[in-house]
Amino acid sequence: MLVLENVSVNYGAIEALRGVSMRVEKGEVVTLIGANGAGKTTTLRTITGLLEPREGRVTYEGEDISGKATHKLVARGISMSPEGRGVFANLSVRENLQMGAYLQKNRAKIAADMKRVFEMFPRLKERENQKAGTLSGGEQQMLAMGRALMSQPRLLLLDEPSLGLAPLVVHTIFEAIDNIRSEGTTILLVEQNAHAALHHSDRAYVLETGSITMQGPSKDLANDPRIREAYLGE
Repeated sequence: MLVLENVSVNYGAIEALRGVSMRVEKGEVVTLIGANGAGKTTTLRTITGLLEPREGRVTYEGEDISGKATHKLVARGISMSPEGRGVFANLSVRENLQMGAYLQKNRAKIAADMKRVFEMFPRLKERENQKAGTLSGGEQQMLAMGRALMSQPRLLLLDEPSLGLAPLVVHTIFEAIDNIRSEGTTILLVEQNAHAALHHSDRAYVLETGSITMQGPSKDLANDPRIREAYLGE
């Protein structure tokens, strides 16, 4: 579904990604783990057209989408829940979700999608008319994911969905990831919580200072002594 081929990205003179190659097959959950500053968010921003590769290319469903306008990629079925959540603080929960559906024209479908989000995250239903800026961090993360789902993505990009959240909320977030996947949505997950990420994904890539250093089935990487020492604190 998604292929990165030898992608390099610069911020001015700084090389943020160097020759990154990875793939995501339809129906998979693939996770990208690595330390802060490794280039994980840069990878997602490159996939969504917010950054253009200096070298290499990104293909989605067989089409080269390198540097394509982000709103066109949303229309093609790619959606991202960004790091830091990025909710519209002065809009209500319902209005935030409606913003996620801005390309959708079918009102019945929008209503059905909103019902699905509320079923996945009952806490959002309880706060439907509350301003997003007054929500807790966990609730804002649920809202960011729900908003991304409102565009009916075939490929969902999640950037650090568990960052800074209490363990109970982290459990809720990963339960939702499992549910989203079971409904047929393909997921690329960027996550610092390597233990949870490897437990809830099929395959994994390890990104270090802009380069892929390891890859393989998540179960294998979870048992690799190098991963256990560097990312699982064992």
